[in-house]
Amino acid sequence: MREPGFPFSAIVGQDQLRLALVLCAVHPGIGGVLVRGEKGTAKSTVVRALAALLPPTSGGTRARLVELPVGATEDRVVGSLDLEKVLRDGERAFQPGLLAAAHDGVLYVDEVNLLHDHLVDVLLDAAAMGRVHVERDGVSHSHPARFVLVGTMNPEEGELRPQLLDRFGLAVDVAASRDVDVRMQVVRRRLDFEADPAGFAARHADADAATAARIAAARAALPGVALPDRELRRIAALCASFDVDGMRADLVLARTATAHAAWRGAAEVGEEDVRVAAELTLPHRRRRDPFDEPGLDPQQLDDAMRDADEQARQQPEPDPDPDPDGPGGGAPPPGSDGTDAATGERAEPEATDPSGPGPAKERPVGSPSAQFRTRLLTVPGVGEGAPGRRSRSRSPQGRTVRATTEPGRGLHLVGTLFAAAEHQVARGRRDGRMVLAPGDIRGAVKEGREGNLIVFVVDASGSMAARDRLSAVTGAVVSLLRDAYQRRDKVAVITVRGASADLVLPPTSSVDVAVRRLRSLRTGGKSPLAQGFLKAREVVLRERVRDPQRRAMVVTLTDGRATGGTDPVHRARVAAGLLADASVASVVVDCESGMVRLGLAADLARALRGACIRLAELSAEQVAGVVRAAA
Repeated sequence: MREPGFPFSAIVGQDQLRLALVLCAVHPGIGGVLVRGEKGTAKSTVVRALAALLPPTSGGTRARLVELPVGATEDRVVGSLDLEKVLRDGERAFQPGLLAAAHDGVLYVDEVNLLHDHLVDVLLDAAAMGRVHVERDGVSHSHPARFVLVGTMNPEEGELRPQLLDRFGLAVDVAASRDVDVRMQVVRRRLDFEADPAGFAARHADADAATAARIAAARAALPGVALPDRELRRIAALCASFDVDGMRADLVLARTATAHAAWRGAAEVGEEDVRVAAELTLPHRRRRDPFDEPGLDPQQLDDAMRDADEQARQQPEPDPDPDPDGPGGGAPPPGSDGTDAATGERAEPEATDPSGPGPAKERPVGSPSAQFRTRLLTVPGVGEGAPGRRSRSRSPQGRTVRATTEPGRGLHLVGTLFAAAEHQVARGRRDGRMVLAPGDIRGAVKEGREGNLIVFVVDASGSMAARDRLSAVTGAVVSLLRDAYQRRDKVAVITVRGASADLVLPPTSSVDVAVRRLRSLRTGGKSPLAQGFLKAREVVLRERVRDPQRRAMVVTLTDGRATGGTDPVHRARVAAGLLADASVASVVVDCESGMVRLGLAADLARALRGACIRLAELSAEQVAGVVRAAA
């Protein structure tokens, strides 16, 4: 007999998460829930508890919880050709994947931010459409796949890109309560459950049964819930006021509001349903840049709701057959296109600061300028395929380059047929089907793109502390970090100042954390560059053990003026040579300025066996060429 899981009704706190999961259970077309939060916040516990409350499947069996591992392949997710039937019976048959197994249940993806982007797209498409279409290996297959998709992630381990965030219907940020009484209750219930799982579940069985019955009733009532035009207008006005891209937010918000109305037993959607839906659908869609803070200001939502009400009161009833030359048709009113209503001349917009309304202000330290828009940094050679979009690699994704006899690489159909063809006479084939054997199977070697470990060594000594130079340096690093975010790299930041080199950010995929650390950078003192290179070498070697498929690159920003200790310049060159001996690609960004230039940064680049470029020349083309040349 299976041991009972932790009851849904016994979970303390996390009310918004529980509501989001329930709404997706009522209306799976919402498109799933992304749960963002620190470790130890019961994310997995809540998801597993929900599966026990779902109505039985269309076949009458209990709804399943299907967990998708981070290392899953596309074949395992969507299904593939059944090779056993092909070889045994000569029949082309489809072998269903995890999406089919999750039908009418819950598909749970832990650490979804570490999953390959194309697999996330597949999951989100299936969750939104409720069906999977497979066209591959000569097989055409379609099957229903209606499930509650739940992805969990720890933001410190890396963010999803904005375009993938938008594909999740709802998003919830969870955190441990700071209330002592709540924390005591969480611990007490967990200890009680561990001491007697069956008894603990029995004490909460009635509450769970009531929740399950309410979900089933809301599902049945959902088709009859009305969405009045006034609330649809409110939804459109909210999405417009928060400047979300596309129309997906409007559709998801409407579906969520309808599901919430059904959940509370209402016949039509009301203002409270729209507000709850907005709190779940809009926060993650407002994030266009990896360094934007997620979330939704309650006051801003209140203002937007009030503005939507005002617009609704002022809006006349729509004409079912509007005259294109009447009100609302023809030419726009004067001034609506940015021209002066009196003169007809277009007014120049006032420059604004991206950090907020009002006239443009001085750019803060760490803000990237336009000259630092990097386009590509690549590590030479071919890697082993750490997930990402930067350097060349062998990986399960990408274009097929050749066939192989190595197992676990999918099917190379042409290679398999060629391998079998030379044995047909020996196997007695005269006509009809080809005679295949297990030894004929060939896998596909694919070449794609990988992510890398980018270690930034930032000289924060007194010689680098001039405001203009520091602003340029931090701006360049922020721009490079944005590029690292887009290409799914890990990053680490080492600062060199005073008497030591400090690892201010260990290797992580969360580049927004790197930006926050960088913008609080302290400067001054001497420049122990030798310690910086030794620290970088230590980080790279340690990460090779933890993540052997991820190749590293060190980007050093310095004026090359090593100071501190005995013979600091020589020691810096020796340390640079040790880093080069570890086969690490390197780039030195020369931050030296002024009339007299000593060329020390170029000397360090030679010791690193890398390349050197001046900070003022750090353009997309320059960086791409420099890093490709680094060995």
